[in-house]
Amino acid sequence: MSRVGRMPIAIPAGVTVDIAENNHVTVKGPKGTLERTLPSEMEITKEGEEIIVKRPNDLKRMKSLHGLTRTLISNMVIGVTDVYQKVLEVNGVGFRAAKQGKKLTLNLGFSHPVEMEDPEGIETTVENNIITVKGIDKERVGQFAAEIRDKKRPEPYKGKGIKYSDEVIRRKVGKTGKK
Repeated sequence: MSRVGRMPIAIPAGVTVDIAENNHVTVKGPKGTLERTLPSEMEITKEGEEIIVKRPNDLKRMKSLHGLTRTLISNMVIGVTDVYQKVLEVNGVGFRAAKQGKKLTLNLGFSHPVEMEDPEGIETTVENNIITVKGIDKERVGQFAAEIRDKKRPEPYKGKGIKYSDEVIRRKVGKTGKK
């Protein structure tokens, strides 16, 4: 059996989980509400203060969906109790990040500033060229952080660009002059 899929998901105090038909799961907590329709093949049951996900058979597709379904529900439960966040750093001479209302403005060496609007349910903050993306939906936080990073990926020679705070850039040696 799937090691991830067979683990029960503990429901913390203050969180309610509703499982409707077609595996439409709604998780409500102190930080907000998340909804998601999960694969209908999986059997999702609520037993006391735990959620258990079972699969109908041992086909490859069912094994794959088993762990995925359990992880998606777990991420929803964690999201409504805590907040997911990604931290990005803007490195480079003249590269800047600024925040004005819901608009994130990035000066990345282009002829124009790059402006990005915060999606619904996601909040960004900027402090000393460090961008923090926060939200309750792990998937959307990661996606928006990736979109910000894609505006100017870090290059391997000087490390200029936008990188995750925990990302390690493999540096290359530049050209050497003639002797």
